[in-house]
Amino acid sequence: MPTPTRQIRAAYTAETITVYQAFSPEIAEPAAAVGSFPEAFQRGRMTWIKPSFLWMMHRSDWGRSAGQERVLAISIRRDGFEWALANSALSSYSSEVHSSREQWRREVRRQPVRVQWDPERNLGMQPQRWRSLQVGLRGEAVGRYLDEWITGIEDVTELADRVRRERDAALLPVERPYPLSAELAGRISAR
Repeated sequence: MPTPTRQIRAAYTAETITVYQAFSPEIAEPAAAVGSFPEAFQRGRMTWIKPSFLWMMHRSDWGRSAGQERVLAISIRRDGFEWALANSALSSYSSEVHSSREQWRREVRRQPVRVQWDPERNLGMQPQRWRSLQVGLRGEAVGRYLDEWITGIEDVTELADRVRRERDAALLPVERPYPLSAELAGRISAR
């Protein structure tokens, strides 16, 4: 069966889902050491989490981009992740989801979470025909993420580098379709 165009694929358990972010060593090292982000983390700006390991590798150039030298695997509560999806607005207008462009603009202004679908990547970083989800958190959502949802933080920079060098799919985290209610799937335009 072909991969759906928009489907969340992630590593998850019954209670948590793993998302990825990349930061400078000044943020990432203390975060991984204690399991929470340090004071230097800027709560006032939007922060993007990604359930796809390979999309994070594309975005951070395998942890080699300036300010993104450390790749973190962050376990968060699934109920928090699903709260984010329920309180999200799509990054761009979709006639399949929105009754008008004005409705979409109102949602973008009102909701503390932004979601967008970008082409997934393969091991060679070529875009695939299916899309990967990115979730942008701001305001209330950032506070919930930092203070309530995170259950663990692991530095996976060495894994990222090894996957980049060896291009071995067996090294990748196991990501499988994430189950969504019909309501949440409709909200984020999953299909």
